[in-house]
Parts: sequence; structure tokens; C-alpha cells
Amino acid sequence: MNQEKVFSDWKEREAIAEAMIPLIGKLYRDHNVEISVYGKLVANRSVISILKSHRFVRQLENQELSVFDTYPVLQAMQSINLTNVHVDIGKLATGFKEHGGSQDLTDYVSDAMAHAEQYNNDKSHTDVVLYGFGRIGRLLARLLIEKTGGGQSLRLRALVVRKGSANDLLKRASLLSRDSVHGSFQGTISVDEANNTLIANGNVIKVIYADTPDTVDYTAYGISNAVVIDNTGKWRDQSGLALHLCANGVSKVLLTAPGKDIKNIVMGVNQADIDHHDTILSAASCTTNAIAPVLKVMHQKYGVANGHVETVHAYTNDQNLIDNYHQGNRRGRAAGLNMVLTETGAAKAVAKAMPEMAGKLTGSSIRVPTPNVSMAILHLNLNTLVNKVQLNDYLRHIALHSELQKQIDYTNSPEAVSSDFVGSRAAGVVDGLATIANGSKSCVIYIWYDNEFGYSCQVVRMLQHVTKTALPAYPLEC
Repeated sequence: MNQEKVFSDWKEREAIAEAMIPLIGKLYRDHNVEISVYGKLVANRSVISILKSHRFVRQLENQELSVFDTYPVLQAMQSINLTNVHVDIGKLATGFKEHGGSQDLTDYVSDAMAHAEQYNNDKSHTDVVLYGFGRIGRLLARLLIEKTGGGQSLRLRALVVRKGSANDLLKRASLLSRDSVHGSFQGTISVDEANNTLIANGNVIKVIYADTPDTVDYTAYGISNAVVIDNTGKWRDQSGLALHLCANGVSKVLLTAPGKDIKNIVMGVNQADIDHHDTILSAASCTTNAIAPVLKVMHQKYGVANGHVETVHAYTNDQNLIDNYHQGNRRGRAAGLNMVLTETGAAKAVAKAMPEMAGKLTGSSIRVPTPNVSMAILHLNLNTLVNKVQLNDYLRHIALHSELQKQIDYTNSPEAVSSDFVGSRAAGVVDGLATIANGSKSCVIYIWYDNEFGYSCQVVRMLQHVTKTALPAYPLEC
């Protein structure tokens, strides 16, 4: 191997990735155009992140895709009148190469984006309120703040908490700024104590102190028709969550936990069940979001007769750090020192999003001494024969090319462990090397999932769907 040539090639790739950043930024800031490479967002990303997004395709499809291919696509897009769309330059570049380059690149991109040019989102922004500011609440805040600079269709206006101490505001800011699992906040955060607000990357976020949802008057803070995301888990039924709707300025409520007598929605699976009249919805659980998309595609192709779901789940705040009384069985034992057998409602909850799975799944769970990233193991009995190569090819194709690209990711790394999936934006990541299928009508599928961040991404996707602020994705042909 010629080391000088390799190094020279790397430097050239870095230079091109650097040149891509202002083009990506201009499209995002001026036209609200999100750019991705096979589903991996590259807006507001570093040079190395852009290069890694191209590497992802080469690893999974053994197909060369580099910034040498995608940079010309970005250049061609500058002369096309695009606004309020999501564009996958990886797929455009691959499509152009498959056509043999017989057409002018600008004409090819223009033809591929013909329908996108007619899309015009003139909708005003939607106010968003976070009720509760724990693990999920702070990650939702990060995700919403991250979108600053684009069309800003969603605006985080306030967070509602119970006041904890005299320096409560500073503590909230510090917890948002620093996270032991997910790292430092990417940006700047300042505190305006006189106005009880946090200012994060230019977003002015009012901190409201309240004990119950129905006592808040959001209109007093200039907030109207807001979507409240309740991540406290305190209220999970229609009557409890309806308290939010009693507050002035609230139009809808999203729950970040399984709901009892409300629609449980898993994006990519049953979002079509949402009616515009629905005012209270649940985003189900992290585990349900991880397994339902995979179950959906497995049932579509092979037919799922029945199965068992075993989750190996990171410990959570409801467990004790050291042995102490807990009303739940086993959860009183030290979370950082033990594997803890517990129950999971994920198997039954799947049926709420996929009625065809009703009565077909059983489930169990083990809490393990890791702070984040969990695994779901699906033992499935199918209606048709399947082998490992066939099954992995199918799931890899789904991850790269289907409408479930944001929900299902795929890895074939022989060294992958749980910490590698911290920050994964997918609902679940299929571990192809762990798949078991030997030509019979049964299989075992292993799915990693960031039970905090990946789930929060699903909640934001649901929020975008409910508020009709999700950007249409192009090219249409995957």
C-alpha cells in the first residue's frame, strides 16, 4: 500500500468535506433543506461526521460512495429552487452513477427533485412545551434546539417543572449542558434569572414552575396552541393527561410512556392511526419502538406466527442505587451491582401499534448494570422458511432503502458492543452478525437500541408528524 497516496487521498476527502459544510449550511439556513447521506443527517455536522456517513454505506453495501460523488450533487442543488425538503444526496449520487452519467448532473438532480420544487411550507411555527425535565425531557430539548437555523417550524418555548431549590434555574441549565452518558451540549447555554429563562443557541426557553398541569396559563408567556410533551410519566390515562388541555394555550398532549386508554403510536408502524381530532397521544415505550418496526417488516415478508421478546435493559431512575425498600419486586436491589429480573409490557404493547400481533408475543426483561443502551432479542416462529444470509440481506435493505430507514438501522461490525450505540438516532439497530436462522421457520434477531436518545428521536418524529412539520424526503425512489 502506498502510504503517501492513502494520506493524500484522505487530505483531499477532508478538503471536499470542508467545502461541503457551507453549501449544506446555506441550504439549511436559507431554504430549510435538510441534507443526509443514506439517512444519516449531515446538517450541522463536522468534517469527520460527513466522512463517516459515507463510510457507513461502504461498510453495509460494499459499495463505494465518497464525497467525490456527493459534492457535485450539492453543487448542482445550488442552482435548483428547493425549499422545505429533506434531500438524500447519497441516493442521488448513487442513482446518477447507476444511470451511467449519461445525463447532465444538474438535469438529473432537477428531474429527481421535480415534485419537491412545488412543495411550499408556509405554515407558521408551532410552540412546544416540555412538561418535566428528566432524562427524556433534556434529550428532547437538545433535539429541538438542534433544529435552530432551519425553518424553525417547531419552537421550544418553555419547560415546566417543580421548583427544587433556590438555585433551581442554574441546576437545570447545568444538567442540560452536561450529561454523563451523552456528553456536552453542542452549543452555548446562558441563564437569565431576572426573566427565569434559559437561552440555548439563541432559543429563549421560559422555565415555569407548577405542581399540576391545569394551573399553568401559557398565554401569559406568549405561548398559544402549544403541543405539551409530558415526560414525567405521572399521568398515563385520558383523564390525567386531559389536565394539560385545561391549561390556556395548549392544543395537544404527547406522552413519552405507554398510555393506558389512548392511542400508542410507533413512528414507522402505525402513525396513520392518528386522526387530526386526536388531542392526547402516547409515543409508547422505548422497547416497543425498538421492536415494532422490525416485527412489522418481518411479518410483511415472512409472517410471524408467534414469538418471545427478551429485553436486556439498562437500569433506570426507578431502581435503587443501593439495596433499599422498593414497592416493585427485585428493583430494590442495587442497580449498579446486579442483573435484575423484571417484567416488561412491551410484548403486549406491540399489539396496540400492530393489532395483527395480538396474542402472538410473550415478553420478559433483565435490567443490567449499564446506564444506557439496551438490547431486544426476538425469538420468532415464522410462516415461511428463512436462512441467515437471506434474512440479513432483507433487513440491511430495509435499513438503507425503505420508508423505515429512520426506524431500523443495521450493523455488521464484529466488535460492536452497547456503548457503540450511544447517540443512535434509530429506534433500533439490527446486529446482523448475531442473527440466527438456519433454513427453518424460526429465527432469532438481536436489536440494539439507545433507550434514551433513539427513543427521543422517535418522539420528535411523532411531534413533526402530528404538527405536519416533517419535511418530505427525496428522491422518492429508494
